Amino acid sequence: MKPTLLRAAVLALALGASPALAQDKLLNVSYDVARELFDELNPAFAAHWQAETGRTVTIDMSHGGSSRQARAILEGLNADVVTFNQETDIDVLVNGGLVDAGWRDALPNGASPWYSLPAFLVRDGNPLNVTGWDDLVREDVASVFPNPKTSGNARYTHLAAYAHALAANGGDPEAAKEFSRTFFSRVPVFDTGGRAATQTFAERGIGDVLVTFEAETGGIAAAYADQNLVRVTPAQSLFAAFPVAIVKANAERNGSTEVAQAYLEWLYSEEAQRIVASHYYRVTDETVQAEFADRLPPVELVTVDEVFGGWDAIQADQVFVNQ
Repeated sequence: MKPTLLRAAVLALALGASPALAQDKLLNVSYDVARELFDELNPAFAAHWQAETGRTVTIDMSHGGSSRQARAILEGLNADVVTFNQETDIDVLVNGGLVDAGWRDALPNGASPWYSLPAFLVRDGNPLNVTGWDDLVREDVASVFPNPKTSGNARYTHLAAYAHALAANGGDPEAAKEFSRTFFSRVPVFDTGGRAATQTFAERGIGDVLVTFEAETGGIAAAYADQNLVRVTPAQSLFAAFPVAIVKANAERNGSTEVAQAYLEWLYSEEAQRIVASHYYRVTDETVQAEFADRLPPVELVTVDEVFGGWDAIQADQVFVNQ
């Protein structure tokens, strides 16, 4: 065979083999303050996937307030998977025909591989002695958290404060709503997501207390170590699931269903759970729980179902008072 013909044959073989070398791809649409977590999780999964399958995977991320992210997917954002911080934002996608109605049963623990709770971050030395929810309605305390209408993080904050007020007032909803109104009146600015609220508190110096997921308090304190911010976990708070799901309609169209399923299942692995726990989340793997127990204090957790009768009941009862 002539050299030119040989080179052509080799090139043809190489081109013919190229589909086997193509990367798998995923778009994970996630909540606003999860950037650092997935910066660490995604390379670890990519290494796992290559070892398991011999294939490479590129994982792109989109971050924002979870409710806003859900709307973006309905409007065409081509998510393969979602890793949110509120169940109702996945239910919005179910109603839009993009996620299976039985998504909670598709993975363990209600499809929530880790969880957290609303907690506080205060200034150096905790000068106002903030320890619990009652302190956040004091006239001398200004709180910072995002708008509950755009942020799942803030929605849990509102519900945790409301649940506390119900317990403190014998279950009286009117007293709880009044507590809630006062609670919101102590917030000087509402940002659309948790990242912006963190910047308002830590970079602009606004407010005395940042209310966010307990998981975020450790990372924020480390990021702004020069400020000596103090983590405070209240005695009672609200269990916050971090649900995950395949956006089935998109994944099927993108040909990513296999890798999307593997990605979400891997989040329950000991390797992934250890990474998650290092970011101050409370995880479901008991071995990893024990390893990180010293950094997460005991807390009484109530749930949305126990206190409010579920998310549908919350919407029907208009728990979210107008602000």
